Amino acid sequence: MYYTIEDTIKALKSGETTSEKLVRASIDTFAADQKSEKPLNAFLEIYEDVIEFAKACDAQIAQARAAGTLDALFAEKPLLGIPFANKDNISVQGKKLTCSSKILEGYRAPYSATVINRLAESGAIPLGRCNQDEFAMGSSTEYSIYGPTRNPINRDYVSGGSSGGSSAAVAANQALFGLGTETGGSVRLPASYCGVYGLKPTYGVLSRWGVVAYGSSLDQVGIIGHSPRDIALPLSLMSGVDFYDDTSADLPESESLKNLSAYKDFSSLKVAVPKQFEEAKGLDPDVKKVFEDVKSWFASKDAKIDVVDLPILDASIASYYVIALSEAASNLSRFDGIRYGHRVDNQKGYDQLYVDTRSEGFGPEVKRRIIIGNYVLSEQFSGTTYKKGMSVRARIQREVAKLFESYDVILCPTCPTAAFKLGSKYDDPLAMYLSDLFTTFVNLARIPSISVPAGFTSESNASASNMPVGIQFAGAMFSEAKILQLAQAWEEDHAGCGVPVKENN
Repeated sequence: MYYTIEDTIKALKSGETTSEKLVRASIDTFAADQKSEKPLNAFLEIYEDVIEFAKACDAQIAQARAAGTLDALFAEKPLLGIPFANKDNISVQGKKLTCSSKILEGYRAPYSATVINRLAESGAIPLGRCNQDEFAMGSSTEYSIYGPTRNPINRDYVSGGSSGGSSAAVAANQALFGLGTETGGSVRLPASYCGVYGLKPTYGVLSRWGVVAYGSSLDQVGIIGHSPRDIALPLSLMSGVDFYDDTSADLPESESLKNLSAYKDFSSLKVAVPKQFEEAKGLDPDVKKVFEDVKSWFASKDAKIDVVDLPILDASIASYYVIALSEAASNLSRFDGIRYGHRVDNQKGYDQLYVDTRSEGFGPEVKRRIIIGNYVLSEQFSGTTYKKGMSVRARIQREVAKLFESYDVILCPTCPTAAFKLGSKYDDPLAMYLSDLFTTFVNLARIPSISVPAGFTSESNASASNMPVGIQFAGAMFSEAKILQLAQAWEEDHAGCGVPVKENN
């Protein structure tokens, strides 16, 4: 497996490698990893027909090479022969789709998600489905019926969540890029923990058709890659209005993403650093040091950096969980054991079938969030708690939009800490929820943000020695091109902050 899409396409064009070789390398790595003492558990399965797809891609490349039309072929299908990782809540027709939950055990998707179809049209190959927190509810990929996904940097640590499987697969070089989803940071957080890039686009830029819903007004498909260019190209191919998703939207400047360049004019760049995040309780000293290093880099490029006061950000976590859990309780009511998925029928009537199926099918974290969501939506609270959460969200949107009238980018850490040890927060949901302290405001404001691998914790860090640290570049709505260009400039100056894991190469 090559490290970037760009390198891989060059190798495919020259005949140095083939799509089949790439796929077989991933299959062999997956098989070997399953036998290891501490399996990564990033992929749950490799799709059985992936070799056939790879051979078909190789045949097209060989034919075009013979005809002298190789460049034209890759212009039409820019990702031809490139395998990618897919999260277990994004539909691929005919393949298992379980959301890492017992309640969907054995279920197969009847159609493919729009993002999958658009990647397939560009020649990309869905390699297999990846582990996640059950129904995308978690920050560590420990809430999965398939067991946790380990961090490829240090397998005693979590990979982050909920898209931990996709992030670990990319970081371990088992896939060139991966698809995840996030409701409050579930792409950026595992990207930070695993030392790779992770983008959460503007709400609506990537269609949610075929993606299992958690919190519909917050959910967004995201992309994980080794470099900003490895994110920009798939983003340009997947973005745009979708007939099947009324919330979808076109992305301006999407064509420029196909040949992403580094940001140049830093002298006119204005960077906002929220005071609330700089002074946040629980911010690890090593994370703060890396954050200071990134600010120094912007300053060295002559960007203007200001500390701004946004008091409403202090309410982002509370607002997020009120809204997300309320929507989750509503969305997950469809999993009842009657229409599809797991069923427990003790012949005691439909009400008991419903109770028994959900009690056995859902894990503890999903049950916790459904109960809280239903409590918030109950008759005595829905008029106050939920409406208050929505009003706070509206204010966050207004104040963040107003901030972007004066500034180009918001800079902040991705997470208060680096990855933590497996099991250390499993039974402490409040500590787990606070992992999203710096990410949820992005989802509430519906803006894009990318986590860039910016450094590592120190060897002396007692809780996370030599673990990756991610920093966020967040922009105004539909400013994906700008923040990806900034990330590319960072990558060109700091190649090596996201270090490939050699053990799985």
